[in-house]
Formats: sequence, structure tokens, C-alpha cells
Amino acid sequence: MKSHLAASVSCALLLTGCAVGPNYHRPEAPVPAQFKEAEGWKPAAPAEPASASPWWSVYNDPVLDELERQIDISNQTLKASEAAWRESRALVSQARAAYLPTVGVTADATRSGGRANSSGGTGGVVVPAAHPYNTFAVEGTASWAPDVWGKIRRTVEAQLANAQASEAELAAARLSAQAALATDYIDLRVADETRKLLDETVAAYQRSLQITQNQYKVGIVAKADVITAQTQLGGAQSQRLAVGVTRATLEHAIAVLVGRAPADFAIAPAPFGASVPVAPAGVPSTLLERNPTVAAAERNMAAANAQIGVAIAAYFPALTLSGLAGFASNQASELFKAPSEVWSFGGNATMTLFDFGLRSAQVRQARATYDQAVANYRQAVLVAFQQVEDQLATLRILEAEYAVQDETVKSANEAVRLALNEYKAGVVSYTTVVTAQATALAASQSLLNIRQSRMNASVALVQALGGGWEAASLGTPGGAAAQLAQGAGR
Repeated sequence: MKSHLAASVSCALLLTGCAVGPNYHRPEAPVPAQFKEAEGWKPAAPAEPASASPWWSVYNDPVLDELERQIDISNQTLKASEAAWRESRALVSQARAAYLPTVGVTADATRSGGRANSSGGTGGVVVPAAHPYNTFAVEGTASWAPDVWGKIRRTVEAQLANAQASEAELAAARLSAQAALATDYIDLRVADETRKLLDETVAAYQRSLQITQNQYKVGIVAKADVITAQTQLGGAQSQRLAVGVTRATLEHAIAVLVGRAPADFAIAPAPFGASVPVAPAGVPSTLLERNPTVAAAERNMAAANAQIGVAIAAYFPALTLSGLAGFASNQASELFKAPSEVWSFGGNATMTLFDFGLRSAQVRQARATYDQAVANYRQAVLVAFQQVEDQLATLRILEAEYAVQDETVKSANEAVRLALNEYKAGVVSYTTVVTAQATALAASQSLLNIRQSRMNASVALVQALGGGWEAASLGTPGGAAAQLAQGAGR
């Protein structure tokens, strides 16, 4: 019997070497030789994070550094993504458990008795049965479904790919939260710079008002000039107050991103960095490994491919091996002695003969799901390249625009100076001064907006490039997901 058992198990193990369904090979995707918008353009301030530093270190802002570090610890959206990743890892463990037998043990103690008829028929006399008797049993059971056709292997393959896709999605969510924080922080600092600009403008307009009032008192100018100066000053003061709404809203958004209640959170005003650090774009082909959204789409494609094998395996018989070994006796004292030993071993094979096209439809569904995943992957690649090209073009054009606008601001400020001098000399009307001042303010605000757009574009470029993330970290013990779980106190 033992030889037959060993032969059966060996046969099953040999059969588990095969797996039905297609083996996965990553399909081709359109990858250019170089970035179109990067050709012939060198960023004004190319920069890379310091060794072992996160990507936002290129902005050289200690406040931003501290805020970004709080993302991994306190951001609730990121915690939800991290929990989804841990769930996917648990599903992999569940799938792998099917490789091994299920082993159990049962213990049973029964006392039986009753009454019986002494003869057949309805007129029989009822007499007591034999004395009640006991039965005791302790049995170990085992059941194993060998992975003859590779269904379990394909299931594990699919769940592992799903877990890796979840990890890439977690990396994408993490990068998105980091980029959103950086963008909000930049916009907040722009609000601080706008407030500073308007403070200077209000002070200048107050001086202009004083000039018109002095000239009105000596009868040089009309009352209309004073009213115009007051109106202009009031408009600037109103703009300065409006900046407070924008800043408060951005501060609240940052508080939520770092997992804080807005009422308990504040950022002190500070200057806005003048330089725009730009991350090198690198070689386009590496984008497939650095962009977590692309990596997630690729892993989803691998999972869909494995599900084809799971569907095909339904065409083949399912084999289950089961066994039992233990002891059974009418006396507890004799239970664990050799004469009480019992055992059994058997196998079961089941196969569906007719299902009226169910399995065929399931295979077609799995193949269609895979084709959809391939299309989604290729689309993700195209979108990733588009995002990089968009930000490279934005940075290149805004750099040139900033240089032109900077000269415009200088000219506009010079025009204000000349107009005020000429107005004091009585050469021009106050309308000329108002026009020059309004032009200078608009030019300065436009220059600040261009700086803001350049900084935001640099953040968007870093995000499109993956923020330093690498697909090679998927599933590794020291990967970003594992580090995040540790940082969150898991």
C-alpha cells in the first residue's frame, strides 16, 4: 500500500510541472528614441536630489522638506492605498496556501444505547437492548488537490502581479500626494510674494496720494487727481485683502495633505525661491520603469494574462487526494494501542463534460480582459510620454517668457519713475501716472505668475518622471511600499 501511495504522490508531483495558458511576455509599446521637447534645450538650473535624498530636496526649502516627510506618516488617502496593498499581499499568501495539503485532526467520544423489538410486526414485545456502549476515536485527516494543470500556479501568478500593481498604484498615490503638497506649497509662497508686492504697491500709491494732496492744497492740480489716487489706492488695498483668501485656502489644503486639522496648522510667511530646479529627463526608454502608473498598467496586464490560464484549466479534470490515519476503540484505555489503528487513502477526480459553452465563454472573457489590459498599458505609456513632453515644452517656453517679462517689469518701473517726476514738474496729467503704475503692477504680477508656472511645471515634470521611483523595487523587502508600511507604524 505504501508503495502505491508513493507512486500516486510522485505522479501527481510530476504533473504539477505543467501549467496551461500562455506564458507572459510584455508586449511592445511605442517608445521614442529621445524626448522631442528636450532636444537642443538645456534647463537654466538642472538639478538632482542629493544622494539618498527625496526628490523635493532640489527645491532647497527646509519647510517643504518637513511637510513632505509628514505625507508618509499622516496622509489618510495614502494610508488607504497602503492598506489596499497589504490586502493584495494577503491574497497572494492565500493563493500560495493552495499548493499544500490541508491537515486536520478530530477527536470523538460517543456513548450509545437504545431499545429494540423482540420480534417483527406491530405486536412485538419491547425488551431492553444490550448494555450501552462507548466509542472513542482520534483521527488525523489530510486533503490535497495537486496543481496538475497549473491552475494554482496561474492563480498565484495573477495575485502576485495584482499585488505588484497595487504597490505601483501606492507609489503613484504617494507621488501624487507629494506633488500636490509641493504645488500647494509653491502656490502659497506665491501668495506670500503677491502680498509683499501689493504691500509695496500700496505704499507707493499712498506716496502718490500724498503728492496729489499736496499739489491740490497749493492749487496746482484738480480735486479729480486726488480722487483718482484714492481710488487707485483702494483698489490695491482690496487686492491685498483678497490674497488672504487664497493663502488661507492653500494652507488648509496643505494641512489635510499632512493629516492635520486646519485649525491646528499654520505656515509662517517666507520668501519664494527664485531658481527653478529642473530634474533631468533622461532616456525615454527608462520612463517605462520609472513611472509608477505605467508599471501598474504593466502588472495588471500580467495578471490578466495569468487569468487566461486559470480559465483554460477548467477544461481539465480536478484531482483531489485524501487520507485518514488514527485510532478507534470501544474502550478509552485501548485507544492508542496497535489493534485500534485505522487508516484510509483515496483519490477523487471530477470533470465537467457538458456546460453549454460556459468554460469557452470564460476563456474568451479572460482573453478579452487581457487585450483590454494591453491597450490600457500602451495608452498609459503614451500618456506618460505626453506628460513629460508637455512639461519640457512648458519649462522651455516659460523660461524664455520669463526673460522677456523681466525686462518688461524693469521698463514699466522706469516708466513709473519718469511719469511721477514729470507729474511733479507739471508736464503730464495724473492719468499718465495712474496708467504707468497700473501697467507696472500688472507686469510684476505677470512675472510672478510665470515664476509660479515654472515651479509648478518642474514639480509636474518630476511627477511624470516618477520622482526617483524604480519598478525594480516592486515586491522587494526594502521597497517603497514596505518602507511606507513601517513609517505608518504597521
